[in-house]
Amino acid sequence: MKNKKINGSRILLECLYRLGIREMFGYPGGSVIPIYDEIYKFGKLKHYFSRHEQGAAHEADGYARASGRIGVCIATSGPGATNTVTGIMTAHMDSVPLLAITGQVSSNLLGKDAFQESDIVGITLPITKNSYLVTDIRDLPRVIKEAYYIATTGRPGPVLVDIPKDIQLDEIDYEEFEILYSKELDLPGYDPTIKGHPWQIKKAVQLIKEAKKPLIIAGAGVLKSMCTEDLREFARKADIPVTTTLLGLGVMPSDDELFLGMLGMHGTVTANFATAEADLVIAAGIRFDDRIAGQPNKFCEQAKIIHVDIDPAEIGKNKKVEVPIVGDLKNVLESFNKSIDKLEHRDWVEQLNLWKKEYPLTYENGKDGRLMPQDVMVGLDKILDGNAIVTTDVGQHQMWVAQYIRFNNPNSLITSGGAGTMGFGIPSAIGAQIAKPHVKVVAIVGDGGFQMTFQELMMLRHYDLPLKVVIINNSYLGMVRQWQEMFNDGRYSFVDLSINPDFGKIAEAYDLEYAKIESKEELDKKLRGLIESDKATIIECRVEKEVNVLPMIPSGSSVANMVGKRGVLEDA
Repeated sequence: MKNKKINGSRILLECLYRLGIREMFGYPGGSVIPIYDEIYKFGKLKHYFSRHEQGAAHEADGYARASGRIGVCIATSGPGATNTVTGIMTAHMDSVPLLAITGQVSSNLLGKDAFQESDIVGITLPITKNSYLVTDIRDLPRVIKEAYYIATTGRPGPVLVDIPKDIQLDEIDYEEFEILYSKELDLPGYDPTIKGHPWQIKKAVQLIKEAKKPLIIAGAGVLKSMCTEDLREFARKADIPVTTTLLGLGVMPSDDELFLGMLGMHGTVTANFATAEADLVIAAGIRFDDRIAGQPNKFCEQAKIIHVDIDPAEIGKNKKVEVPIVGDLKNVLESFNKSIDKLEHRDWVEQLNLWKKEYPLTYENGKDGRLMPQDVMVGLDKILDGNAIVTTDVGQHQMWVAQYIRFNNPNSLITSGGAGTMGFGIPSAIGAQIAKPHVKVVAIVGDGGFQMTFQELMMLRHYDLPLKVVIINNSYLGMVRQWQEMFNDGRYSFVDLSINPDFGKIAEAYDLEYAKIESKEELDKKLRGLIESDKATIIECRVEKEVNVLPMIPSGSSVANMVGKRGVLEDA
């Protein structure tokens, strides 16, 4: 190895490999040609060729959510880098560990408006945990190690590393690289709190023992902390009902007596009623965002609140709490489980079970056998049986998925929560399928969102991925239409998609299997065979056009303003 040289591009790949990364997504361009040249020669990393940089970011995101590992994407400078911004923002809002590597113009051209130059570090500062511009090849080993560590520890999130082309080509001695790589990380000021404060935990335990109507609200933090079993143990030991945020679905088995379903704007009546009646709420890894809290001062109005989160910035940001606990949720739940013996809240649980029976999720049958969007979800649920990975775009179909499909396992629902990113469904499903090649993965998308990223379908052919894409085609931007109907006197402004393209021809263009389902009878006959096949398939479901997602708590309102408690159209 003496006097052997290594360039910046090879350093990047060596660092990624040594950090345990084996797969990445990307799209080449002029400012990353040296990196792609080394990928060609390196042979230890599998690179998946995306068809758009936004797709690459979402694929890395879906890969991370499905696997629990970091996702990596690569893009060139300028428009290539800026095309990743939506994906980076999506990962940022949902606390997904993502490493975005971008090429940059050569160092001597920085700040001179060179061809395809953009200040991607400045652009992404608000939506990353950290961003780096590498100006010295000797900094590269440290930067990649730091980026990986920051993205995957504490509250996970995206980190961007911008590497000028000359740094990619520059060389140092291999021995010097080894010395640089072996140095210990030194990150002053970055020290996430892992252990919850013992005194705060003691106060929380006392409140839990005294509560008559306790409620657990579980969010994505449970999944990030990999403590699903700890939370289930705590809920059952303390006999506490559990509701989840959208991103928390899968934390509790759907058929568990203590599980109330999702809460919030389109949550179950029982879950939302429980928040109004509870005298104690254990908020586990949630943000109290507006889609669940509505009017924060009216949310959980009768309850004392214990809020556990690894990010101190989230505690008290949206909702005043009695017992704040900053720390890793797994450690805090382990402390709860050690401190609490068997508790009983049978009267409370039975009351909630009565509400489940009184206010089930229901919907009308389609007239003359026409297909309802909820029919599709119920049909998929019977086939998937709570054990597949489902990804979605954003809109009405996303909420129907959350309402009608069971998620019994952690990380089985992959959806854009905080950002609400249309176009997320297909690329995130590709990333999930690559992360979990032996698991059934189904992308459920709207006819609007499908058209934003369907170029990624070529990856299904390229890599022989057996992904199923279910298009809920109501010929509208459905959720926007619903809001315009309910809050804008039915003024449907630019939501009509009746001139959609022929989705069958799109499937044909990408050499994929295709099926169209237009009635309940066709659904019952065709859906199982299509989903259970081993071929990549686009399934277009043409559903009733003007169906609303119910129940619904209007934005900024409280449980008292819930519309359609029984989930049927007449209640709207």
